[in-house]
Amino acid sequence: MNPADKAVKNSQRFKYIKLCIFLSGLSVFAQLYLFQPLLPIVADHFHSSVGDSSLLVSSSTIGMAAGLLFFAFNADSYSRKKLMTFSLVSSALLTIISTWIPSLTLLIFIGVLKGFVISGVSAVALAYLTEEVHTSVVALAISMYLSGNTIGGMSGRILATVLAGELGWRTAVLIIGIESLILGIIFWKLFPDSKFFNPQKVDYHLKIKQMQKFLTDPYTLRLYLIAALLMGTFVSVYNYLTFRLEAPPFSLNHFYIAFIFLMYTFGVFGTMLTSRLSKRMEQKSILKGAILFMLGGISLLLSENIYIVIFGLGLFTLSFFAAHTMASQMTTLRAKEGKSSATSIYWLFYYFGSSILGSGTGYLLHGTSWTFFILFLIFSILIAFSLTYHKIHHNS
Repeated sequence: MNPADKAVKNSQRFKYIKLCIFLSGLSVFAQLYLFQPLLPIVADHFHSSVGDSSLLVSSSTIGMAAGLLFFAFNADSYSRKKLMTFSLVSSALLTIISTWIPSLTLLIFIGVLKGFVISGVSAVALAYLTEEVHTSVVALAISMYLSGNTIGGMSGRILATVLAGELGWRTAVLIIGIESLILGIIFWKLFPDSKFFNPQKVDYHLKIKQMQKFLTDPYTLRLYLIAALLMGTFVSVYNYLTFRLEAPPFSLNHFYIAFIFLMYTFGVFGTMLTSRLSKRMEQKSILKGAILFMLGGISLLLSENIYIVIFGLGLFTLSFFAAHTMASQMTTLRAKEGKSSATSIYWLFYYFGSSILGSGTGYLLHGTSWTFFILFLIFSILIAFSLTYHKIHHNS
């Protein structure tokens, strides 16, 4: 195939790619964090602790991490479109099935399965875009995908909270499952097949060698640890803030709590801000600055004034997305070859951080207090900051 045949800006093919890649991001992230705002209701329903119910969020991200590890080796042996369609449709069916599950343990198991199948989209979406889209519009296509991720994550959480408050949590899960199934069918019908990729046999030996290289390089290893710590902190805050806001002194109604997730729009600004700043500043300085602002934002969550808490959450969210965008960019640029292996490991650490810290801090909060919980997260961010410091001085 001639590279000149790649999808260009105003072509019908590019319009379909852009629409479908946005819808895929929307579906994946609406489902992945579906239970996050519902944790207090589900904990109440199953008479479980804060930490146990939080396993509903962690199970999906653990499944996602396991799936990404599997696809890091095997993604290139499947058709891109078939893999993504299978992921979208099967995950939607698992979400629909969740509606009738009688026990928390089984619901957690389905979460792991769902995370695993859904990872098929994340594993190949960016590779598909760089293969099929003309270089002049790759950045635009990727930003559509990332916007779908952010908006999906945000709208899924808001919709789940509002619907659960009005119709019960099971109905909320069912509606989001049906919606995701419809998105999957639209994707299957409209998404263009690959022109520039054919499934091929995987050289496992080469893949393992590449991964070893990234895991033994102090520069990339520190970036991976930063991703795990920051994502774990971020998920912890959004997992348990609903519990905090429902209780005194705030005692907020579920309807108002739903709109806390609108803070995700600050994430979009954080990503945009990073791409602007990276033209003028050193990448490592942006990463350090973003982590420091995260510290400032999370410290304000200790306040008992709702306006200070909201401001702190906005600052924390914007800074997290800026740091995550920068760290993932630095990882990709560091990898001269084996970019897909380097980014797979990055996502693997990212989701493991989300799963382990995201649930672990739930047990910590249950056993101690909100203040102790926030101080522990501040400590985690400080470790991430110290890693940037060492990395800069030993690898500049």
